[in-house]
Amino acid sequence: MLASTCYLSTWKRFVQEGVLDPARLNKRIQESWHRCKDVEVDPYLTKGRHILSEKELLLRKNQSSSFLEAAEPHMKRMKEAFQELGMMALLIDSEGYVLSLNGNRKIITEASKINFIEGVKWTEDEVGTNAIGTALQTKEAVLVSGTEHYSIASHQWSCSAVPVHDPEGRILGVLDVSCPVNTAHPYMLGVVASVSQAIEQELRIQSSHREMELIRQCMDLLEMNPRLVVCSPNGKILAMGQALRRRSADLAGRNIGEAGHYGLVNEKQMAIYNEQKRILGYCVSLVPDQHYSSRQGAKAAAGSVFVFPGETGRSTAFLQTVEEIRRVAPSSLSVYISGETGTGKELVARAIHDNSPRKNGPFIVVNCGALSAELLESELFGYEPGAFTGAKKQGAEGKFRQADGGTIFLDEIGEIPPAMQVALLRVLQEKKVTPVGGTKEIPADFRVICATHQDLGQLVQQGLFRKDLFYRLHVYPLAVPALRERKEDIPHLIRYYCEKQGLVINLPDHVMDTLMAYDWPGNIRELFNVMQRLHVLPEAEMNTGQLNLLLRPLEQEVTTCLPSEEKKALTFRDQVERDVIMDALKKTKGNVTLAAKLCEIPRSTFYKKIHKYGL
Repeated sequence: MLASTCYLSTWKRFVQEGVLDPARLNKRIQESWHRCKDVEVDPYLTKGRHILSEKELLLRKNQSSSFLEAAEPHMKRMKEAFQELGMMALLIDSEGYVLSLNGNRKIITEASKINFIEGVKWTEDEVGTNAIGTALQTKEAVLVSGTEHYSIASHQWSCSAVPVHDPEGRILGVLDVSCPVNTAHPYMLGVVASVSQAIEQELRIQSSHREMELIRQCMDLLEMNPRLVVCSPNGKILAMGQALRRRSADLAGRNIGEAGHYGLVNEKQMAIYNEQKRILGYCVSLVPDQHYSSRQGAKAAAGSVFVFPGETGRSTAFLQTVEEIRRVAPSSLSVYISGETGTGKELVARAIHDNSPRKNGPFIVVNCGALSAELLESELFGYEPGAFTGAKKQGAEGKFRQADGGTIFLDEIGEIPPAMQVALLRVLQEKKVTPVGGTKEIPADFRVICATHQDLGQLVQQGLFRKDLFYRLHVYPLAVPALRERKEDIPHLIRYYCEKQGLVINLPDHVMDTLMAYDWPGNIRELFNVMQRLHVLPEAEMNTGQLNLLLRPLEQEVTTCLPSEEKKALTFRDQVERDVIMDALKKTKGNVTLAAKLCEIPRSTFYKKIHKYGL
């Protein structure tokens, strides 16, 4: 009672004189009181004023249907407890309108006397400082009790409110639990926060189920239209046709509104509905913007920003590599990238492409070491219909023709067999491709970037690599340093990887010291593997001995990876399924049980698919 009297006198002095002793009031409440005074909220307000009509309330409930559906089971489970404790629970939309209210009937009746009912608007602007309105204003969990409320309408109430977010992090609304001041429970805010998190988890599951249903419904359309994308209702790109996957792979996961940055425009759009006639999402056909190249040319003339699709770090060794990328990217020179396995040679090649005049064209990657001599020829040059047993009826255009107008990246170029080296040399010299089984030469405009972890000069001396092809490729050599040569970048690479994967890993100092001292034979790829393993290792077990055991097997894995697994080409449907599984694992921070639930796949089957796709 003493605290209440003190607060009442504090409140009276503020509303009458505008004077406030900061020591007597929580900082968030102080800030809210000042906001209320600035917008001239009536502190003597005795009840809510703005109440929706029945029709307006029904419309708002329909707009927040996913929020209400996700919260319903949790509200039912807590109903008996609210009844016994003399409390009521409310769900409020993002604009402060009360959508549902349940709990102790006597308390609900008391609340109705101040118009604390379904349909009322309970924001700071309307009724002053209160848990609901202040939680929406600050985007934080808030407890407001007794005379901490700005208007006398709520002086007899204690309220705890926590914002509820959708899977993209936007505030959907607020969960509030209220009761008379004299029956308030000290752990009420903690309970509300716990239920809010459970609702958000349910929303993520619902969202993933809708996305899965949407992708399944659109799979045939995606296969028929290679320039189609599938979007969620808020515009997030969930899946893309083959042509767009090749041309702009990193557009996946972005908003459809960003397509313009990739030189694409929306040609047509079609809504996709579920059985309940609710919109699941959209199929959008994207086509090249005819005016994009000229606009980009104007931007380039005015000066462009250097782009690197990863973490550059701070080391002198790698910053020198970045400077080399910046220097060679605007030219049309062939680039020869050397470096150990796992140093990020493909990322460097991508950076050269992204900062070149060809950045709006395709970036085609070929792992020469993962293909047999027979497959490599048809993969690179394409083939005519019926060229060999098992060939597609319509033939295939090959990687060089796919790279027309863009860049082709030939990884592990040292693995190309001698017979193929002659054909490759001719294509690089003439910029014309003859498909397997064909006689006609087809022009193709591409830039070549190649990479290898081997010493090509030594292979030339041993007679395993043609000297003329070596000089055709070795125009601008660019070396990527090993991780042991840029150890000061390790903390930056760890931070980048954890942010990208949504991982939270607290590394003790002795663990970071061990990571900095290690030689990293597998380079950045090995570092990222270790981060995945540390993510599931309890902090208490992160001792030096355990870490050494963790690192030692990885040295062997780096040298014993099986190229045969890389050779298994995924079908388009497999690629889409793999993307969905990876997205589910990211959303659940690697929790397989939750990820399987998100994908509506039995856990045993989910594990098999993880193994199938090498995840």
